[in-house]
Amino acid sequence: MRRRRSLRALLTATVTAVATAGLTALGGGAAQAATPLPAHVFAPYFESWTGESPAALSAQSGAKHLTMAFIQTATKGSCTALWNGSTDTPIATSSFGDDIKTIRANGGDVIPSFGGYTADTTGTEIADSCTDVDQIAAAYEKVITTYDVTRLDMDIEADSLDDSAAVDRRNKALKLVQDWAAANGRTVEISYTLPTTTRGLADSGVALLQNAVRNGARVNVANIMTFDYYDNATHDMAKDTETAAQGLYDQLKTLYPDKTPAQLWSMIGIIEMPGVDDFGPAETFSPANATQVYNWAVAKGISTLSFWALQRDNGGCPGAPSGDTCSSIPQNTWDFSHIFEPFTGSGTAPTDDFSVTASPGAGSVAAGSRTTATVRTAVTAGAARTVDLTVGGAPAGVTASLSPTSVTAGGSSTLTVSTTAAAASGTYHLTVTGTGPAGTHSASYDLTVTGGSGNQCTASPWTSGTVYTGGQQVSYKGHTWKAKWWTTGEEPGSTGEWGVWQDLGAC
Repeated sequence: MRRRRSLRALLTATVTAVATAGLTALGGGAAQAATPLPAHVFAPYFESWTGESPAALSAQSGAKHLTMAFIQTATKGSCTALWNGSTDTPIATSSFGDDIKTIRANGGDVIPSFGGYTADTTGTEIADSCTDVDQIAAAYEKVITTYDVTRLDMDIEADSLDDSAAVDRRNKALKLVQDWAAANGRTVEISYTLPTTTRGLADSGVALLQNAVRNGARVNVANIMTFDYYDNATHDMAKDTETAAQGLYDQLKTLYPDKTPAQLWSMIGIIEMPGVDDFGPAETFSPANATQVYNWAVAKGISTLSFWALQRDNGGCPGAPSGDTCSSIPQNTWDFSHIFEPFTGSGTAPTDDFSVTASPGAGSVAAGSRTTATVRTAVTAGAARTVDLTVGGAPAGVTASLSPTSVTAGGSSTLTVSTTAAAASGTYHLTVTGTGPAGTHSASYDLTVTGGSGNQCTASPWTSGTVYTGGQQVSYKGHTWKAKWWTTGEEPGSTGEWGVWQDLGAC
């Protein structure tokens, strides 16, 4: 029930400061330039200590909104908030200012997040560290005015949940911030990110929200981390997300008895961890799980979808232990981002779609031998549908086949390429095509044949519908053909063809 962080990474990694000569503040104390977040928003966490550009990763992934992790103090007892507790990255436009402006220009925004597991276990979460409520509130206000943001996230877990004095200070400070925002015409939302069981918040999480109610601090979103259950059980992660959220709904109903069911669901946020979480393979969140959660979230009308973290949304380490740089499962880069992206805005269901990749994307084989590759499909939007697979581009002496030839998006097939001794040496471009209800997608596989006794066709492959004039040559089914006169659409050597092609022989 906790999100682990590498303390070593937090203490040793430095973030490259953005050059901001002449950059003015993104916000002002009384002016309200910021646009409130959409009612439904997908905002994955961005690991801000890695030195990567949040604007670049936002553009690459398609995730327009980011939750920026984390803000904390450098040492216990301090009241000064810093990105990742580092004096190299103060709360100033020199830290991520240009990136945030670029993200906004592209139609997105950011949510600064205070706390996180490392801060919560080292006394450097600002309300744990600082005992002055006014100074805590001032730190929150500085982030709001520096970056002109409309939501702050409080990631409170582990030791911070059990520090009742800090819980009370934090909520008192948030009430001061909300009063200040109202007086200055600002929109400021507060989200609490909390660990959960499969049936809702633990008692410590409920107590935190109860304290917020007593202090008059408005909680707009309760984000639950639907991973790291650590209960030694095998989990259906999508189903457990739904039961955890239902449990949270029931708890919120008691805390806010005047709210309607729609209002209560709109207070709920979900944070997943793509692939294998910190506990291990028994808690694995798949792209298929993501699709199920997406459709459920749309139907329920929840506020926020997120995951830890954007830098993990790739298949760079299948089978490895859980880490901060990849998902530990086979996947395409940005699979999870693409599934959750349409949630921002209206939260309408996406058109079912998929992707196709070949791994490896190239291979070399001696003539007379064979080689294989794995063709993977993945859900990129909506639900998983049937994908029919074909492969083309094999020259004479080479046979390419797929098994199976039909999969459900998310499944895989084996590409087998067999060659004869008569295959010509050379490199050939094979294309694997997947066809589903949404259309077709393809993947390339470059085959290099060595030691063959045949001759490689040098003419360009024949293409149906292309206009050829007399004298032009094409290669087709291991032969070279020459157009005898103007032609389009007529297949070389086809039955009943008009004699517009001359067979120049095998190549």
